[in-house]
Amino acid sequence: MSDPQDYTPPAVWTWKSGSGGKFANINRPIAGPTHEKALPVGKHPLQLYSLATPNGVKVTVMLEELLALGHSGAEYDAWIIPINEGAQFSSGFVEVNPNSKIPALMDRSGPEPIRVFESGAILTYLAEKFGAFLPTAPAQRAECLSWLFWQMGSAPFLGGGFGHFYAYAPVKIEYAIDRYAMEVKRQMDVLNRHLAERRYMVGDDYTIADMAIWPWYGALAKGQLYEAGEFLQVQDYTHVIRWADEIAKRPAVQRGRKVNRAWGDPASQLLERHDAADFDTRTQDKLA
Repeated sequence: MSDPQDYTPPAVWTWKSGSGGKFANINRPIAGPTHEKALPVGKHPLQLYSLATPNGVKVTVMLEELLALGHSGAEYDAWIIPINEGAQFSSGFVEVNPNSKIPALMDRSGPEPIRVFESGAILTYLAEKFGAFLPTAPAQRAECLSWLFWQMGSAPFLGGGFGHFYAYAPVKIEYAIDRYAMEVKRQMDVLNRHLAERRYMVGDDYTIADMAIWPWYGALAKGQLYEAGEFLQVQDYTHVIRWADEIAKRPAVQRGRKVNRAWGDPASQLLERHDAADFDTRTQDKLA
């Protein structure tokens, strides 16, 4: 094993703003807004500010699934937050999420607006608000929340760890890639063993645990994340692939993954969503 260069940490770390690879411009060592700009507010009580990254897809899938169940109160406006342009550092966004990460939700259905940030928290909030996709029996509820928190704790090793060093870092560091590839494969084995005996993460019931895990690990199992399918031999995780394929066929999932998407096939994009009809009336002019 060899690294591009030896590195000895200095006594005091200082920020080099040009470092960090592809996403260097969205990372900084301080919090707070960089500019004043209010967030738009649409006609529905639920206002989502997001982007169709795996974390963003979790929430739009949840909202579309709630609507498919007939929960009209789950109608929402989804506003795109282009993180590469620093939109997450606006004063308005920081008011909704002081951590400046997508997704962020404002619920204006009550007398006082309620902000919810962190994708797992949003999924739990919506599940409890509408009484759906979160089991009520104690054992099943605990199982669901355990897998939800598993995803929240595990995905940073996949995204900020493996994904960054494998796909985006300005130099390829063998030790970093090996370390995170090992952990990601361990995580995939955890899922594969679990799903060998279950249809979904919590038995026969489709829950917020599936919605949280699928955009990350389902995409990885299908070779759609970081172009790393061959490198990680994802074809070996047959039970994860079976589960990922079943979820991908759900109409609400197909709608949800399009919302706030600004890349790929234009037919897969819906930059903003303000009404169910947007999925049918989308045009190139509207996308632009």
